[in-house]
Amino acid sequence: MASATVESFVTKQLDLLELEREAEVEERRAWQEGVSLKELQSRGVCLLKLQLSSQRTGLYGQLLVTLEPRRCASAGVLPSSSLSSGDIVGLYGEGGQLATGVLTRITQKSVTVAFDQSCDFQLSLDHENSYRLLKLANDVTYKRLKTALIDLRKHRASPASSLIEVLFGDAAPSPASDIQAPAFYNPSLDASQQEAVLFALSQRELAIIHGPPGTGKTTTVVEIILQAVERGLKVLCCAPSNVAVDNLVEALARCGRRVLRLGHPARLLESIQQHCLDAALSRGDSTQIVADIRRDIDQVLVKLKKTQDKREKSNFRNEVKLLRKELKEREEAATLESLRSADVILATNTGASSDGPLRLLPDDFFDMVVVDECAQALEASCWVPLLKASKCILAGDHKQLPPTVVSPKAAQEGLSLSLMERLAGQCGAGVLRTLTVQYRMHRAIMQWASEALYEGQLTAHPSVAERLLRDLPGVAATEETGLPLLLVDTAGCGLSELEQEDDQSRGNPGEVRLVSLHVQALVDAGVRASDIAVITPYNLQVDLLRQSLTHRHPELEIKSVDGFQGREKEAVVLSFVRSNRKGEVGFLAEDRRINVAVTRARRHVAVICDSRTVSNHPFLKTLVDYFTEHGEVRTAFEYLDDIVPENYSHESSQGQAGAKPQGSAVSAMKPRSRQPEGAREARAAARPTQEMRRGKPLGSEAHSQPSLNGGAPEGVRSRDSTDHFRAVVAEFVASERMQLEFPASLNSHDRLRVHQIAEEHGLRHGSTGEGKSRFITVSKRAPPATPATLSTATTSGTPATPSTLAMPATSAVPAPPSPVPVEPPAREPSGLDLRAVHLERLQRERARQEQQAKEGPKAVGSEPRKFPEKKKKKDAKGPMALSLPAVEDFDALVTAAVRADNTCGFAKCTASVVTLGQLCPHCGRRYCFSHCLPETHGCGERARAHARQRISREGVLHTGSGTKDRSLDPAKRLQLQRRLDKKLDELTGQRKSKRKEKEK
Repeated sequence: MASATVESFVTKQLDLLELEREAEVEERRAWQEGVSLKELQSRGVCLLKLQLSSQRTGLYGQLLVTLEPRRCASAGVLPSSSLSSGDIVGLYGEGGQLATGVLTRITQKSVTVAFDQSCDFQLSLDHENSYRLLKLANDVTYKRLKTALIDLRKHRASPASSLIEVLFGDAAPSPASDIQAPAFYNPSLDASQQEAVLFALSQRELAIIHGPPGTGKTTTVVEIILQAVERGLKVLCCAPSNVAVDNLVEALARCGRRVLRLGHPARLLESIQQHCLDAALSRGDSTQIVADIRRDIDQVLVKLKKTQDKREKSNFRNEVKLLRKELKEREEAATLESLRSADVILATNTGASSDGPLRLLPDDFFDMVVVDECAQALEASCWVPLLKASKCILAGDHKQLPPTVVSPKAAQEGLSLSLMERLAGQCGAGVLRTLTVQYRMHRAIMQWASEALYEGQLTAHPSVAERLLRDLPGVAATEETGLPLLLVDTAGCGLSELEQEDDQSRGNPGEVRLVSLHVQALVDAGVRASDIAVITPYNLQVDLLRQSLTHRHPELEIKSVDGFQGREKEAVVLSFVRSNRKGEVGFLAEDRRINVAVTRARRHVAVICDSRTVSNHPFLKTLVDYFTEHGEVRTAFEYLDDIVPENYSHESSQGQAGAKPQGSAVSAMKPRSRQPEGAREARAAARPTQEMRRGKPLGSEAHSQPSLNGGAPEGVRSRDSTDHFRAVVAEFVASERMQLEFPASLNSHDRLRVHQIAEEHGLRHGSTGEGKSRFITVSKRAPPATPATLSTATTSGTPATPSTLAMPATSAVPAPPSPVPVEPPAREPSGLDLRAVHLERLQRERARQEQQAKEGPKAVGSEPRKFPEKKKKKDAKGPMALSLPAVEDFDALVTAAVRADNTCGFAKCTASVVTLGQLCPHCGRRYCFSHCLPETHGCGERARAHARQRISREGVLHTGSGTKDRSLDPAKRLQLQRRLDKKLDELTGQRKSKRKEKEK
């Protein structure tokens, strides 16, 4: 009799499984009815336009068919998909479905499917024939899960009755047994691994081994299995995926144990196929006898087809029946012998069902069940093997990706809650041991995951704690190879995401370019492409990345986050894709997905994201803040020169102007907090080396540039750095200086802050140099000259600001160097500098007086000779012929300026602009209607720059602004192609329906 807890659990799980089943059937119906083949491929469940590459006979009579993209249809690369080894797929040709097989291997360029030899179909090697593969639903899995749940109701009669009561909280775990520390097969186990092994062996019903990324969970599980076998226990080892099971088979086989792998040979790795059941049967003593019986059956069937006599037919049928019975008995006997002789039997969770080979064993055959990667499996699938023993070991990490569930409703109601996650919260530390030493990641990569998800328990083994890419053989020491953490921030850069019409997937072409540049930098430094992985959450982005990178780096692995769990690489580049004004992050909000993505790397992680968008999610904000504090932060401006900045102060075209941006690591992120003393000393010690590598003389920066961080070492910023920059700029605006230079030691975030503050004050701002050698120059804008300002400037005795009056280029003589350093004023390209003219006159006057002093004294009372006014040339026209009076006559100078202001500012044009004229906002001059266009009188470049700034400030693209880009962006081309294919399919369907109606 089932307890109330078990009964309610089984009832709920059956309902949720039915929801999941209905969702999958509905999805499959949509595939076959209302969705085009192109749409199925974009959803990742179908591969189109394939051609036969090769076919051969594999082990145990399997026909292995390899297909690849048609060369005329693509660049030879398969689109991203959800297909993986072990999936059931249908092969379709021009006439419909040809056969059903098992997908055994899939790469970026080919896919291999195994078919039974009994499949009666023909494949053509002719490249004209086109095939497609479609993922099919697996009905067998649901039937086995349902059977296991029904059997769970009868748990009183099963060998797992005491275990079931513990797992559902109806009974407390039994006290642990006392065991002595064994001699470990693996002497290199650390303290936490040894403790986990001892704990698992001593528990009577349940032990949970929590293995965070890189902590050697598989190594620990293998040691537990070996120790259990040493004690004479029969072990059944399972996992939700074929890959996870095969990894355990390889590890146990290396230790010399007799292992038996259950499952379809086509789903197994080639390296472990010798350990599968089919291979064991082929080596058995009864193999020849079984082959003879099969041959006898075939011969009798041939005779049965030829004879017409009813009595003979009946005799032949009886003979076939007896032969098949004998064949079944001999095969079962051989299978049972193989099962009994094995030390460890391994299978997937559903492969351990009672309708498979394990039905031949008695119910109490197994002493212990081990479920690896338990956190990735549906709880219902775990009950398939758990019903076969009284003790279980669950291993996994419930902080990584949960089980995959198609139905959102079923997932929300609890189907995605794994058994391990439920028990970890229900039983607590009493049944759980965590592995704490990780052997994969650099200390900086590990520390974020440790603090964010594992309560700070993880420590890095000394062998991996400080290793970087530059420590690999053949890799040069560059800025990229010396960084464990890099954040490339696209906030404010206008690199927005793309989305498909059906809202199924998203892409970001801007991030594709950034990924490409960073991967190229790593490869140029000597990092092998096979040691780099590019991971992104969205299939559309996977396609865009493959289109951009695969032809240059064929060995580069580009996959989705879900497809990379359990893997690792030396360097990982993450593209988060999401960049929008609403701050939507989609399923990036799944914390465990981000944990998987970051912890795949050993030595280097580069995250490319829009910090303003992703920081709207608290967990993602912790990642951005951690990279900002402990890693290198760069903006997309440092990589791409042709991007247009995006102003986030307008949430929409009707939004409030001037709203402060929030959540951006570039524009509004908290400044870096102070780093530990050792970190500051290390960065200060590394700085001279970096400067020498960039070709700078040591100390030159410190002497030539003012300090804006109070003398703090590079990378250390106080909490009020933004306010400090504002104060510096405000002081500059209030001063008489015309130009301000910021030091190159500012980090990328600080540089962008300075750009934004300068824009707020209406100042000119630009940067010079590349990478960390880039520095910012801020200068004041020169106001247009007016008679009032000119009169004020000249009568007050202060030097006039740069004017916008025109004069010949030869008239502007540079001022003599002043003994006091004065910031040089920003000049307009063709403007008249009145101060320069005034100093020129004074210089000539002093020179004349010195000449007179040499020639001798003059009579007393002689008047100083005045310089005559320059006469206007008769053939001169326009402002270039401006009549300049003597410098002592300031009124005449003002009159000349007014006269020039009333005349068209275009050279050789004397038209009056008093009544009809146009003021150019870029150079401050007035022009007649014939020359008022900026492109006509020479301000075209400044007009274009002004238009770009206006677009950035207002977030609105005005008609005619910018240059027309005639080249079609690859991402837009892909999106347009999909829309075109969709429309063509719709039109084709309409034509077919009309044709059918006419035929009726």
